[in-house]
Amino acid sequence: VQPAESGGGSVQAGGSLRLTCTASKNANCQYDMRWYRQVPGKEREFVASIGIDGRTKYANFAEGRFTISEDNANNAMYLQMNSLNPEDTATYYCKKVRWGLGDSCRRHNYWGQGIQVTVSA
Repeated sequence: VQPAESGGGSVQAGGSLRLTCTASKNANCQYDMRWYRQVPGKEREFVASIGIDGRTKYANFAEGRFTISEDNANNAMYLQMNSLNPEDTATYYCKKVRWGLGDSCRRHNYWGQGIQVTVSA
């Protein structure tokens, strides 16, 4: 099932937004959850990820300003974005990466539809 993003919108520079990604999971499989973003005319770029052990990774531009977290009980992943600036304006995408043993856990990437974040100066 495709993940679904929510929580985007418009904010002034210096403000904050929290994005939510809801994604169902098969309890028998392993998942790595990630955020990406894309602006028109540019390639989609990695923002942050959280692994099955809770280990997080961030792009350089996100380090110290963005925080990724997960609530497995509610099948939710979050991206708390603080100190936003106009360069953070983009469509943000949630990506669910599945892997594991058996056909039901065959490696597969699921992308959400994306959600717009606009930061004004």
